[in-house]
Amino acid sequence: MTETKDLFRKYTDEATFARIVDMETVSEMWQRCLREFGGSVAIADDGKEYTYRQLEEDAGGFRTLLEQPEEGTRVAIFAANSYDFVKAYLAVVTAGCTAVIFPAHLDAAAVFGCCMMFGVKKLVYQRDFEERLAPVKERRPDITLIPADALCDEKTDMTACTGATPCAIVFTGGTTGRSKGALLSNAAVMQGTVNGCYGYADVFSQRYLLVLPLSHVFGLIRNLMTSLYTGSTLFICRNNKDMFRDIAVFRPTIMVMVPALAEMALTLSKRFGRNMLGDDLKVIICGAAPVSPFLIGEYDRIGVKLLAGYGLTESANLVSGNPESLAKPESVGLPYPHQELKIVNGELWLKGRNMMDGYVGAAEADAYEDGWFKTGDLARFDEEGYLYITGRIKEIIVLQSGENVSPAEVETAFNALPFVQDSQVFEDRSELGAQILALEVVLRPTELTDMEPEARKAYATAELEKVNRTLPPFQQVSKITIRDTDFQRSPAMKIVRYRYEKN
Repeated sequence: MTETKDLFRKYTDEATFARIVDMETVSEMWQRCLREFGGSVAIADDGKEYTYRQLEEDAGGFRTLLEQPEEGTRVAIFAANSYDFVKAYLAVVTAGCTAVIFPAHLDAAAVFGCCMMFGVKKLVYQRDFEERLAPVKERRPDITLIPADALCDEKTDMTACTGATPCAIVFTGGTTGRSKGALLSNAAVMQGTVNGCYGYADVFSQRYLLVLPLSHVFGLIRNLMTSLYTGSTLFICRNNKDMFRDIAVFRPTIMVMVPALAEMALTLSKRFGRNMLGDDLKVIICGAAPVSPFLIGEYDRIGVKLLAGYGLTESANLVSGNPESLAKPESVGLPYPHQELKIVNGELWLKGRNMMDGYVGAAEADAYEDGWFKTGDLARFDEEGYLYITGRIKEIIVLQSGENVSPAEVETAFNALPFVQDSQVFEDRSELGAQILALEVVLRPTELTDMEPEARKAYATAELEKVNRTLPPFQQVSKITIRDTDFQRSPAMKIVRYRYEKN
């Protein structure tokens, strides 16, 4: 199926919808931002505010420090969330270079290895991270090192490039498999950026709070780029422990969150009151992991619209978004424009303007077939064209009976219980060595609070057993465990799945 933006027209007014236009390059977008929003505040960070015009002044000086590189030159950015990161990123991509986004947690060996893997020619670094550059300094003195906070009075103009010009290399995340770098063109980044504008009423001139890492595609595209595209102000929360303090100061209207953060915010809001989220918050964009229908309903009760979506690093983040989260809470929404989607043997395949040019530093011959990117996600569409993700092919458990079980599909049934925060279905062995399905559950701290801990666990287990008996026999679990601690999570806050080692 091929989709257009008209699917989203009814969710905002015509004047606003007309302003959501496709652009080929980040430079083209940034020039429009300067014309329309030059005097508005673009970034608020560390007690200071920077207008769009000031950000361009500083980015223009940083482009000078790049010393007129050739188009496509790979420039690594190794910095935590900060104004300096934003300035450097804009400078790099509007100079026609490719920004290679290094996660801030990389150690010295990983930094060196990534420089080699991705062919980095210049490296922008946060001064606090300089010790981790020792192997690069010693073994690759030809790589130019530039402090992220460097400024230059001499300004260099943006470089004209095309939509096909490489824009960014972003690490893939996930709960299984080896990390790779996805190469995104300017056109792909811009399509992901524009997609973030669809499906809700108040799009332009909003106040965003940044709590996601900019090294993650969700933070980079949906949080930073869409904020800039819409002439909004982005307040950078440098430490998530300060998130609620920053909310009180900045009073965001939109937040971009992963479900684990949304759960935490909901728990504290129930405990201490709605003003923990600020009275101005109207929309939460939630993704990067499955979103519970419970979250959608609970946020609606306190006047916040939580909109779920689906995306991949390989798709410049955004594939679909759900403007009807209340009506279809288990769906990840309608596909965004300029892409094709089809389901082959249960797997979602993609083509489109938003798709990556390929992986860098890793051969993935099986990722494509006849020009289609194979997502590895199991999916279905309903009769109205809404997309549902039902699991991952790599996570399928093959039973001795020959039946295939998608853990995510089974978890959906258990997660419908209001006291279940997260769950994981996995392959295990009985005491006699027989193959079984097992379930572990984390309870919501705000539910069943009038019970003693043991009684709470007993009640939850009994209710889970009731759900279990409604499942087809091959999907039923043989063991249920209520956890006292959260699951291990990836840097993107996804649950790290157990991997059963077969003898």
